[in-house]
Amino acid sequence: MANVVATAPSPVVVELEPGTHSWCSCGKSKNQPLCDGSYMGPGCDPQDFTVTEKKKYALCRCGRTSKAPFCDATHKRPAGT
Repeated sequence: MANVVATAPSPVVVELEPGTHSWCSCGKSKNQPLCDGSYMGPGCDPQDFTVTEKKKYALCRCGRTSKAPFCDATHKRPAGT
């Protein structure tokens, strides 16, 4: 996940409605972890994702997940591992 800015060391759990959402990768959104359009520029584009059911999702804020935008618990491992 190149160019993703960490905004917190742990995920945030949010309830999302079915549909397409945009995950913030620049860290400037006031609506973290979702993009609010605060900044759009080269190498810092939001990542669109779709959910099919209304439920709670753990979204990454550490910027290290391999399953963006969803948390994969990478924040629990030391950096570089």
